[in-house]
Amino acid sequence: MRTAELLADHPEFAIRVVRCRDDHRGWSAAEPVTGFGMVLVRTGVFRRTGRAGELLADRAVGYLSMPGDEARFAHPVGGDVCTSVQISAGVWEDMRGGATVPGAVYVDARLELEHRLLLRAARSGDLDHAAAERLVRLLAEPAAAGPAPIGDRRTVQAAREAVTAGHPAAAGLLPLARLLGVSPYRLSRSFQRQVGVPLTRFRNRVRVAAALDRLEQGEPSLARLAADLGFADQAHLTRTVRTHLGYTPGGLRRLLGHHRRDTSSMCHNGGTI
Repeated sequence: MRTAELLADHPEFAIRVVRCRDDHRGWSAAEPVTGFGMVLVRTGVFRRTGRAGELLADRAVGYLSMPGDEARFAHPVGGDVCTSVQISAGVWEDMRGGATVPGAVYVDARLELEHRLLLRAARSGDLDHAAAERLVRLLAEPAAAGPAPIGDRRTVQAAREAVTAGHPAAAGLLPLARLLGVSPYRLSRSFQRQVGVPLTRFRNRVRVAAALDRLEQGEPSLARLAADLGFADQAHLTRTVRTHLGYTPGGLRRLLGHHRRDTSSMCHNGGTI
């Protein structure tokens, strides 16, 4: 079952949160694509096939769509939640250009942050300014991910799934390659060619996404957050987050609306702080 919540209805764009509770490996019936848009995943994983080929959509890979396509979907691991952004032909031309073709886009940590901020702006009701400004920032970012042979595509999908699930072998290139039964060189080369970034950066991007989740939920301890996500220490977490997003974890707290003090930096003395 699929439901859609309309967050923003503007003459130039519409933003919906789409929730799908399907759990089937087979492909759905073809669905015609009637407008220009982008789909970004918030939670879950699903497969899509259309004019640009098959892709595995998750928080690190979304897609662009254009009229005239026909899409089929499969949900091999259960439900998912995504954001569907539909835009007018004029906005598409202004932002993406006539040469842009539909297909997969790599969603780096900055783009994921813009995604979250777009949802906040859409819910604010200020569509002409706040939501429109976040929308154009979102549309200006993504670049198409490159194609790959079918065998490499399956290997890269398996690697992404292992990294996203936090499989122990995903802690390093060599054990991950052993898990997948391919050479480390082939995995490294195929991953960057298809996804657009090295495997190491993708793993850090997944950890930064998890940090965003926790910070948005009000996580009070950066030291605990760093340990839970496998960083060497709090300073390592801060450096990685700043590299990917341009903000420190504390700055992200303020941006996302949380102002709690970091309990890991407080000193306890006799029960008082």
